[in-house]
Amino acid sequence: MKIALGSDHGGFGLKRLVMQILADRDIEIDDLGTDDTMSVDYPDYAQAVASRVSNGSADQGILVCTSGIGMSIAANRFPRVRAALCVNPEMAEMARVDNDANVLVLSGRFVGDDDAAEIVSRWLDNEYSGEDRHVRRIRKIGAAIRQMTTTDAIQEIDPEAEKMIRLETERQQETIDLIASENFASRAVREAQGSMLTNKYAEGYPGKRWYQGCKYVDAIEQLAIDRGKRLFGAEHVNVQPNSGSSANITAYMVALEPGETILAMSLDHGGHLTHGHSVNISGRMYNIVSYGVNPDTECLDYDAIAALAKEHRPKLVLAGASAYPRTLDFNRFREIADSVGAKLLVDMAHIAGLVAGDAHPSPVSVSDFVTTTTHKTLRGPRAGMILCKEAYAAEIDRMIFPGTQGGPFMHSIAGKAVCFQEALQPSFRDYVAQIVKNAKTLADVFMKADCRVVSGGTDNHLMLIDLTPMGITGKSAATALEKANIVVNKNAIPFDTKSPFVTSGIRIGTPSVTTRGMTEPEMVVIAEMILNVLKNPDDEKAITSTRDQVRELVEPFPIP
Repeated sequence: MKIALGSDHGGFGLKRLVMQILADRDIEIDDLGTDDTMSVDYPDYAQAVASRVSNGSADQGILVCTSGIGMSIAANRFPRVRAALCVNPEMAEMARVDNDANVLVLSGRFVGDDDAAEIVSRWLDNEYSGEDRHVRRIRKIGAAIRQMTTTDAIQEIDPEAEKMIRLETERQQETIDLIASENFASRAVREAQGSMLTNKYAEGYPGKRWYQGCKYVDAIEQLAIDRGKRLFGAEHVNVQPNSGSSANITAYMVALEPGETILAMSLDHGGHLTHGHSVNISGRMYNIVSYGVNPDTECLDYDAIAALAKEHRPKLVLAGASAYPRTLDFNRFREIADSVGAKLLVDMAHIAGLVAGDAHPSPVSVSDFVTTTTHKTLRGPRAGMILCKEAYAAEIDRMIFPGTQGGPFMHSIAGKAVCFQEALQPSFRDYVAQIVKNAKTLADVFMKADCRVVSGGTDNHLMLIDLTPMGITGKSAATALEKANIVVNKNAIPFDTKSPFVTSGIRIGTPSVTTRGMTEPEMVVIAEMILNVLKNPDDEKAITSTRDQVRELVEPFPIP
């Protein structure tokens, strides 16, 4: 064991006694001062010890100052530090057993040598019990400290902005997020995005920048590229797109001339705005032919898509969706594209995490281009990426820079590198498998309750609920559910007769709740709560009761 030891001038005498106790036990000591009784500032020594415990370079810490209070306050500002001021042996034992305290704080004025020796001995002789109640409480402490360290600097400069961030954090913690396109990035990803890399301009690519000082951002971007290739088995990866939308536009501009034809899924049937909707730049720059789902099965009819391809001879066939609950047959799309001499682009933004974790077939080997976001099921930063065949690598890179973007967001690219590293771990495969299990469980409960699920179920992370038989709209359902702290989005269903601002359905996804650690039993409870609100959308008592249930359900599942 290694213990970091520090004191101010008021604790210097007692510190020497502590050092002897530790030496007698053959414990490694990292003595961080002070070294005499000259007046010093206690925060300097508290921070030195606490930082080592926080980053793991010391197993525990011991601090001594005149009262012990200042040292405790300063040390507990650090993540993963639980500093306990102990004035008797019983407190030391409880701090270790119940609180897993890892920094002992002593008072040089109020604790005598004999008591101090017994306090240190009791501290060293006891270990954390690990009981469920203590684990739960310590987890809550950690969550509070993470929030504090995230917004401390903002609070000092801009309390108004800090308040909004804090309230949004509280909202996320207290709600069940079922938006299919949302997820919770890990703290590691968030730290990368909030890092000093946000300061760096780096126009160009690793080794070929327009600015000096790019040694380390070159390394982080290359790390992201290499991990992206490994994760998806891609020949070439460009990690600079700022969004999935910019990635799509870039791919279009490489594959097509303005006015040429794209065969893509209609937004009304589950496609995406950037797949050729008339209000989007994609619909204004290119001739769009849309395909949809079969009215009987509500699944893609590949023969009908093939017939449209033969009729319209597109230059690009686009596969991918934002609200389609079934597995996409990328080999069939490749056959359709080849039959008319078209290139194949797959937008896998929603299912990228499932593809990375082998919970959905990969489009990479059969496609000319693959675009994606890096959040959603991939659980990374809000950004984009392009994967392509090596034959298109130079064109893609030129079209990103200088074609459609300037300096890349290096902090976001760092977040992608961290995200890809997380997705390369064996545990990520288990995570995405659970996303699908959770979605299937939700869909099964809805269907058993005679709630109509579009296409009769789901193969991935999302589902569409047709609310027409229940006599309510998607807009009113989403509004009522939000009051109950359950967040979904209104969504058109195939062949919807209602306005896209009203809709007949809602879209439900499971990435966020799975990230929080919820599994099938929680999905059953969530489905029952949703059904209760959908059956009583104007009943304030039912909504209030459900909101209370939500708060109780999410408490053991804090956001990472």
